[in-house]
Amino acid sequence: MKKSNLILIKYGGNAMQSERLKDAVVKNIGKLQADGHRVVLVHGGGPFIQRILKTVRIKSEFIEGHRKTSPEALKYIEMALKGEVNGNLVNLLNRAGLKAVGLSGKDGPLAVAEKRYHLKTENGQQQRYDLGQVGDVKSIDTSLVLTLLDNGYLPVVTCIASDKEGNDYNINADMFAGHLAGALKVDHYLILTDVDGLLRNLNDPESRIDRMPIKEMSGLFGNVITGGMIPKLESCQIALQAGAKSTCIINGTRPATIIEAIYSEKSIGTEICL
Repeated sequence: MKKSNLILIKYGGNAMQSERLKDAVVKNIGKLQADGHRVVLVHGGGPFIQRILKTVRIKSEFIEGHRKTSPEALKYIEMALKGEVNGNLVNLLNRAGLKAVGLSGKDGPLAVAEKRYHLKTENGQQQRYDLGQVGDVKSIDTSLVLTLLDNGYLPVVTCIASDKEGNDYNINADMFAGHLAGALKVDHYLILTDVDGLLRNLNDPESRIDRMPIKEMSGLFGNVITGGMIPKLESCQIALQAGAKSTCIINGTRPATIIEAIYSEKSIGTEICL
């Protein structure tokens, strides 16, 4: 395998809440850097958002894995993502000597957002759901990330961005990561989740799908691809179509899978491919 591959890791779920797992993830990122690879880390922070919104008594609502965000909730979501989660990860990575730099889409600006509406077909008709202060990525400027990478830094990016008018939006972290992975044309895009990949049967860990061409995805939405797995699969499709060379959904609660997904010839997680 050639050196200096560009790897984007989308980090989230239970692996962010366990100190043991966080230490293991950091250790494996360090191994990748030591081998000459360049790494970008993109994170969400669902459990941390839930906690701060519960503390301030703002009820969360989800539509097919997408969080609906009120203007009041957004300021607390930004506090959790930038102030707590991003700051903690940067601190942990820097203590390990990895030269991490914390960013959001607003820095640079790395990303320009636009308001997102969730579309769903019900009974043969398309319904449009207003997600409030939830955005999608309209454009990506990779220059800041590439400058940091070229100078030996590890960008740690969270998914808040503004539109051209300066309105702030919360962007689904999987979708944000997919757009950034595609714009960077990464060699490997890894999504860390809490299961071993995409399962045909949620109750059967042995039903993992090893490889999923994106042309076969559409028939699986609503049965095999449900809930929070929907934006993960969509982000892989976005990344691949924009230029990412490979994408894979792996189990972040087993941090060794990060290394295995890069080096192992056996199937790790679910590879999404063109």
